[in-house]
Amino acid sequence: MSVSLKAICSDITTLTVDAIVNAANESLLPGGGVCGAIHRAAGPELARECRLLGGCQTGDAKLTKGYRLPARYVIHAVGPVWKGGNDRESVQLASCYRRCLEVAAANGIETIAFPSISTGIYGYPIDFAAKAAIDSVRAALKKLPSIREVTLCCFSPSDFAVYQQLLAEVR
Repeated sequence: MSVSLKAICSDITTLTVDAIVNAANESLLPGGGVCGAIHRAAGPELARECRLLGGCQTGDAKLTKGYRLPARYVIHAVGPVWKGGNDRESVQLASCYRRCLEVAAANGIETIAFPSISTGIYGYPIDFAAKAAIDSVRAALKKLPSIREVTLCCFSPSDFAVYQQLLAEVR
């Protein structure tokens, strides 16, 4: 079975998929950017459940319910803060995508949407982040046949253009 991997320009909180990924902070509590938007759309129950999880390490992921979101679940992934590229950021970012897909597969999730992890306030350059996302998702999917659809959801048209270009190059 072939997996669908696509990029779109949209608001991730509106997507009807099994799970959306939250670009979370280590506390898993509401923050800014996509994290804040997801928490606002899901409602206060999401923050209550996140408080029970004891945080999350950079490069890892944890699952919660989706509450008021169209998605049934939220997978919270903590991406690295960009420090110039020489502090294992690429390894940590790849780990985020891989761990999200592993968590998804372990919980029967077949369709998942990712934001562009770490490219907001964490400052990861979009060109590097998009390549890491696509490469790590493709590698992980080879080992996780239960996942049917992966959507890379960009908030800005300029980020979307970067993802589209990279996806076109490696077809």
